[in-house]
Amino acid sequence: MGFRKKNKSPPVLSHEFVIQNHADMVSCVAMIILLGLMFEVTAKFAIMFITIQYNVTQSLDERAEQVNLYQYGPKDIATVFFYLLIAVILHALIQEYILDKMNRRLHLSKTKHSKFNESGQLAAFYLLSFIWGCSILTAEEFATNPTFLWEGYPHTHMVFQVKFFYICQIAYWLHALPELYFQKVRKEDIPRQLYYICLYVFHITGAYILK
Repeated sequence: MGFRKKNKSPPVLSHEFVIQNHADMVSCVAMIILLGLMFEVTAKFAIMFITIQYNVTQSLDERAEQVNLYQYGPKDIATVFFYLLIAVILHALIQEYILDKMNRRLHLSKTKHSKFNESGQLAAFYLLSFIWGCSILTAEEFATNPTFLWEGYPHTHMVFQVKFFYICQIAYWLHALPELYFQKVRKEDIPRQLYYICLYVFHITGAYILK
């Protein structure tokens, strides 16, 4: 079942076919990775894409229980790739079930339609990131004690929520690159969007590596 309604079927593997069906194609790739968990031969490979890698168990002096922390490494590329696929799927769902319906009611011009879609997608992402970020700040006591942010720098380990947050942030901004093609972004808008997308990728990846 496609995410977008199609008036007529374009030639298979044509540009229009890929654009109209990209969410379905990406969903198939994600499902293949998930199905890999069902078989012992492929499970070890598939789990590298889905779960957070480089788990390190440590015992803290002030706590009796052990704490699971995480480092970064090259296997994170596979995890970022999987969540990039998820970002593409979520992008398509937001576009079809929220933004497209609002566009039809507002009767926007093509120029305003494109900017509305861009702003709507970013608004949804920023809202989710803000809520998630606030929950991390509260859970890890960064809000009540900001010195935790720089004490002991460089931080060689991360808690699960922090690492997963970074992975999802990097995946989201990388997914924005193929979306320039999938969403048929106007040529005059591509340099502007490409500029801030690359800035986000560079800064978030740098922060993730340098901690």
